[in-house]
Amino acid sequence: MIFRTTDSTTRPALRRVRTTTTLRPLHHRLDPARVEEIPFRAGDGVRLGLTRVDSGEPDRPAVLLLHGHTASADMFLLPETRNLVDALLDDGYEPWLLDWRGSCRLPYNETGQKYTYDDVALYDIPAAVSHIRGRIGDRPLFVVAHCIGSLTLSLSMTAGLVPGLAGVVSQGVFLTPKLAGRTSLRMSVAGELLKTRIDHIPVDFRKVGLWSKYTPLFALASRKASCPDPTCQILHNSAWGTGASLFVHEHLSEATHDRLAELLGPAPLWILPHLRRIELARSVVRWHDTDHRYRELPQNALDAAGRIDTPVLLIAGSENGLWLDSQKLCHDVLARRQPYLDVSYTEIPGYGHLDTFLGRGAALDVFGHILDFLGERR
Repeated sequence: MIFRTTDSTTRPALRRVRTTTTLRPLHHRLDPARVEEIPFRAGDGVRLGLTRVDSGEPDRPAVLLLHGHTASADMFLLPETRNLVDALLDDGYEPWLLDWRGSCRLPYNETGQKYTYDDVALYDIPAAVSHIRGRIGDRPLFVVAHCIGSLTLSLSMTAGLVPGLAGVVSQGVFLTPKLAGRTSLRMSVAGELLKTRIDHIPVDFRKVGLWSKYTPLFALASRKASCPDPTCQILHNSAWGTGASLFVHEHLSEATHDRLAELLGPAPLWILPHLRRIELARSVVRWHDTDHRYRELPQNALDAAGRIDTPVLLIAGSENGLWLDSQKLCHDVLARRQPYLDVSYTEIPGYGHLDTFLGRGAALDVFGHILDFLGERR
């Protein structure tokens, strides 16, 4: 059971939804003087978050980190373990972290104006890259991107909106998204059945309460779950109700496991039509076909892959329960269709999806592949 017995006279508190665009503070163990929070807006005026970690050395190559949808820059700064920012600083890089509009540090997944991944590719990522270039000058700029952050980056790259990157590391998915049939079916059915009742799926049962309209979703996620924590169940056992798994459970430290509701936020259902179109096409495709504001984006990023002008490392865990072997598929497809591109693929044995960054052993098992790739091209 995922529920606890409470005093019958006690009613759960009403869920509080953030409506301001003030970013939730980052959770890290760095010297605050080294962490520069930059007032930043996307190309269409939407407030985002951009953070620079001062390395103390002005000539280092810069690395932009892009989180996945409903995650945030916090996934690269875990204070309870050796994180990717630690590894980059120790290896001679200057980390930059973008909280794009899908970040759980921002309120847009629950409230505010709806968006598609076109907006992230057209407005968020190019604006961040432009700002960083203005600050670093001629120094090399790399990108390490996770999940939807990587998927939208591929659309920006094939549109020619972020030229001249020194290298890109893509984790989980890039140009050829591939979901399990069960996940795709649940995503389609759930989107249609639930869209008139809810607009997002939360992950923190403590906030929604026992008597909420979300309770059946948590109950469904708890079926056959080995972990009693409701947030873990809806993420590890269900991936917001899709039936996929976001990480290998034993790879998370107890501290990280207890922070899952902070590290990952609500998933908006109104993004599903674009995600379904992408998955059905097995390619990153543009959502807006008639709106002239998005004409810079290619209709199909895979067809425009010839515009990629930088080396790309595709990495994925061998046990990725969400995107399956999307990265291997991408490597094979590009090897046939664009053999002159510098694209390589590395599989991380025993790892899932999120644990490639959140796992307590990621510094040993994953980060070395990233640092080797960057080091060969700095």
